[in-house]
Formats: sequence, structure tokens, C-alpha cells
Amino acid sequence: MSWGTELWDQFDNLDKHTQWGIDFLEKYAKFVKERIEIEQNYAKQLRNLVKKYCPKRSPKDEEPRFTSCIAFFNILNELNDYAGQREVVAEEMGHRVYGELMRYSHDLKTERKMHLQEGRKAQQYLDMCWKQMDNSKKKFERECREAEKAQQSYERLDNDTNATKADVEKAKQQLNLRTHMADENKNEYAAQLQNFNGEQHKHYYIVIPQIYKQLQEMDERRTIKLSECYKGFADSERKVIPIISKCLEGMILAAKSVDEHRDSQLVIDCFKSGFEPPGDFPFEDYSQNIYRTISDGTISTPKQEGMRIDSKTTVGKAKGKLWLFGKKPKGPAQEDFSHLPPEQRRKKLQQRIDELNRELQKETDQKDALIKMKDVYEKNPQMGDPGSLQPKLTETMSNMDRLRMEIHKNEAWLSEVEGKVAARSDRRHSSDINHLVTQGRESPEGSYTDDANQEVRGPPQQHAHPNEFDDEFEDDDPLPAIGHCKAIYPFDGHNEGTLAMKEGEILYIIEEDKGDGWTRARRHNGEEGYVPTSYIDVTLEKNSKGAVTYI
Repeated sequence: MSWGTELWDQFDNLDKHTQWGIDFLEKYAKFVKERIEIEQNYAKQLRNLVKKYCPKRSPKDEEPRFTSCIAFFNILNELNDYAGQREVVAEEMGHRVYGELMRYSHDLKTERKMHLQEGRKAQQYLDMCWKQMDNSKKKFERECREAEKAQQSYERLDNDTNATKADVEKAKQQLNLRTHMADENKNEYAAQLQNFNGEQHKHYYIVIPQIYKQLQEMDERRTIKLSECYKGFADSERKVIPIISKCLEGMILAAKSVDEHRDSQLVIDCFKSGFEPPGDFPFEDYSQNIYRTISDGTISTPKQEGMRIDSKTTVGKAKGKLWLFGKKPKGPAQEDFSHLPPEQRRKKLQQRIDELNRELQKETDQKDALIKMKDVYEKNPQMGDPGSLQPKLTETMSNMDRLRMEIHKNEAWLSEVEGKVAARSDRRHSSDINHLVTQGRESPEGSYTDDANQEVRGPPQQHAHPNEFDDEFEDDDPLPAIGHCKAIYPFDGHNEGTLAMKEGEILYIIEEDKGDGWTRARRHNGEEGYVPTSYIDVTLEKNSKGAVTYI
């Protein structure tokens, strides 16, 4: 995974991306600065508040030491200490995060400017080599035309019985001169073409990959620096606020989830066009129509018109492949993303299919919850009317059918794109045997990936849920406990399948709430039943599937 090989033609986009990275880093630094100002103002206001309500003691003023007053005075002292900790947070963030970000931003700007200047300089040198080659080609073409004219003049005079021998000799000398000049320009053009092809190969396979590799390393260091600053930002809070340590742990986990390699990959996926670097320029021989005279008085055979090479056609074929950083044609967006390159179209379709599958899974879960709730209402009419759930259930089924149709349509488009990509990849593999092409390069009509897992797709797994309470109670083996709960409020449990409980009673949890507001529990004596989820404080075991704590 390298920007130099994957993004060889995306200089402008890399320029924008690296600038965006620096802007994002400075934006985060500004966020930290404003957070520091908030902490400082908050600490100042807290100290003023403590000072305002702190009692001013005097020998003549002895207030009764009520427990509520003592508690209030202790709260003021703790609040004053808390204000001091907020100042510590502000100082720590200013030193470890904000100051470090500003220094690093300055270094990044300098390094980025140097790398981009090297890239522009290399492109200018390649353009200069191309102009030299193009000038020599045009000069060679011009001399070949002049030699053809001299050839025609000599043949005309040689066949003219009225022409003098001196005129014929002069025409012959002129033909030899033009032919010699054409040969010299041919050699010059061949040398310039060879030099340009060598410089072009060096540019796209050595110089540009090296420059882009340095830009990639710079961007990855910026990502790592942001990750470290995220951790420092959270650590500043964790040192002084143990009460919210769980929230800070979440921030640490978010900071640890930053992966510099995965970025680079994209950049690649975003900007990846699916096109290959231009090939070598072919040699265009304009001298094949020149027929030299072998000896004096010998007339050459007529020219074959079919042997002439159309220079306009040859130049036109290569014209579109020379300018790498020109603007791409833009067209209206299509529903099937057919206006995008094959690789980008495949990724867009896959993203859409994944989103539709997630929506379908949500609708499926909602349908299962509605079916279970309807079943509960049918067995316990006093809890609700089963008919009231039918409109919502019908709407959910309609949404599921619509989503399945959308998924099928997008999967058909995706199969079409992947078929073209696979065919193009096979052709490219066969052509790579006879040409120096970097392995894993994309063709103009498709893309190639070494990760086979990206091609494996399947429908989302459907999780079945039990629909009836009676079936669950008829199990031969009791369900294992996955946690415990404490009753916050008493529950009578008069309805069939419910379990009565007292306030403060501890029960085992054997089935989580499936979205219908009921949790299945068991007493110590083995009695089981459903209790309202809102009436209990649930704690699931950490080693159980889907363990979580409801607070």
C-alpha cells in the first residue's frame, strides 16, 4: 500500500489532502484552545462562587453547627478543590496538547512545501524533455517531406528527355543532401525519444513514488500525532476526574482506534482512478517513403500510398495520455453510479448495499419485536390491543420488501461491475508478462485488489426470536443465568407468565429484553417469569454474549 504506485496521477488531490490534514490539525488545536479557555473561566467562576457563599467567621458570630450547614461548608471546600483541578486540566492541555500541536503544525507546513516543490520540479523537467522530443520529431517530419519533394523532382527530370544532364545531376545532388539531412534528423529524433521514454519511466516509477512516499509518511505521522494528542486530551481529564473514568476510557479507546495505514488506503480508494500510467511513445518513421537511387540513371519504383503513416492519427492517439493532471470530465450523477470510474463505482455500490442491509436488519428486528409484543397482547389482553400493532407490522413488512428489491437491484449492478473488472484484470495479467508494469496496477476500465475478502458478500444473518411465552417455559433444561437484577419497585405479577417481586429483591436474569419492555428472570427457588424492564436495575455478566449494564 503506497501512494507512489496507487496514486501516481493524483498530485492535485494529494496536495489538497495534505493541506486538509494540516487544516484539520489546526482546527483541533483551536478546539483545544477554546476548551482551555472554558476550563479557566469555569474554574474562576467556581472560586468566585465559593468565595461568595463561604461564611465569614468572627468571634462574636458563632453560627449553630447544623449537620446541613456543615455539609454545605464541606461542599464549598470540595468545590474549591474541584476548581483547582479544573485549572490543572487547563494547564495540562495547554502544555501537552495545544503547544505541541502548534509546533508540529509549523513543521508540517515546512515539510509539505518542500515535498510539493520537488514534485512540481520533477513534472516541469519531464515536460521539458517532452518538448525537446516533440521538436525533434517535427523537424524530422519536415526534413522527410523535403526529401520526398527532392525525390519527386529528381524522378521528373530523369524521365524528361528535354532535361539537360546538368539539371539531372543537380537534382540528384539535392536529393542526396535532403536524404542525408533526413537521416541526421531521424537519428536525433530517435535519441530524443529514447531519452524521453527513459526520463518518463524514471519519473513515474522512481521520482514520483519517492516523493509521494515522503508525503504519505508525513501524513501518517500527522495521524499518529493526532492520536497521541487525543490520548493526552483524555489523560488530562482522567487524572483529575475519576468519577467520569468510564467516559474517559471511551475516549482513550476512540484514540487507540486511529490507524495510519488504513488512511493511506483510501486516499487511495478515493482518489484512485483505476487508470494506468501512460506507456512508451512509439517510434514514428517518416523516412520509409524515401527511395534512394542506387546508381546513376536508375529509376526507382513508384511509391506505395498504402505505406504512408498518418502522423495526425498517431499523435492524436497519444495526445490524451500525456497530460496527467488535467481536469476530469464531469457528468450528471446516475443512480447506478455509471458516471464514476469502475473502482469508485464498485465501492459506491458496495457501500449502498451495506447500508440497505443494515436498514433491512433494523426492520427485521422491529418486525420480530412487534410479533412478540402482539403475541404477548394476545395472551394478556389487559396489557394492550393486538390489533393496534397490525398497521405498524404491515408498514414494516412493506419496508422490508422495498429494501430487498433495492438490494437485489444494486447487487445486479455490482455483479456487472465486478465482471468487467475481473475480465480487465485477466487481460492486464497477460499483458504484464511482456511489459514492465507494477503488480496490482489498475487498468482504465477497472481496478484490481489483492484482498479476496472484499469480493465475498452475502445476505445479513437473520436472528430468530421466540414468539410465545409458553414454549419457553416448556424447555426441559433451565436456561443459564446471564446476570442479575435488583427490583427498584414492587410488581404484583398477576398476569399469566409474569413473576411477582418485592422492592429490593435480587433475581437472576436468564433472557434479555428483546425490545418489548419485558425481561425474563428467575428466583433462587427456580421460579421463572417476565418482569417489567423499567422496574429493575439489570447487570449482565461480562463473559456473557451482549453483556451490558442498564443504569
